[in-house]
Amino acid sequence: MTGWLEVAPGLAIHEDELAFRFVRASGPGGQNVNKVSTAVELRFDLVASPSLPPAVKARAARLAGARFTDAGEILLFAERFRTQAANRRDAVERLLDLLAKAAVAPKPRRPTRPGAGAKARRLDGKKRRSDVKAGRGKPAAD
Repeated sequence: MTGWLEVAPGLAIHEDELAFRFVRASGPGGQNVNKVSTAVELRFDLVASPSLPPAVKARAARLAGARFTDAGEILLFAERFRTQAANRRDAVERLLDLLAKAAVAPKPRRPTRPGAGAKARRLDGKKRRSDVKAGRGKPAAD
């Protein structure tokens, strides 16, 4: 399956869906930083991707946060390393991590009720507190 990047078991995206742009990075690098475009800007068109189901797309958009553009793309910027190849690999790995998290469906919440023991403990505590407060009144005159 050349050209495919596995996101999760049974879910993959094609490398052609990724768009890369190389720009000059900030930070360390000496004179090289002014000459070579090592930073990577990765764009993944989430909305138009045929590889992902709608539920995964919705969760990925929410997880991406500010990295999700109005055009429906996920935009990642990688400049941690000094080489273009390492930054490209870093950007792809970060995208795959984000999509892998989005591929996991949240467990549905089941409403629960307190058990009989918990109810008894709560009522016992209320009764004790009530007795303490009742004992604070003025003594009755005989």
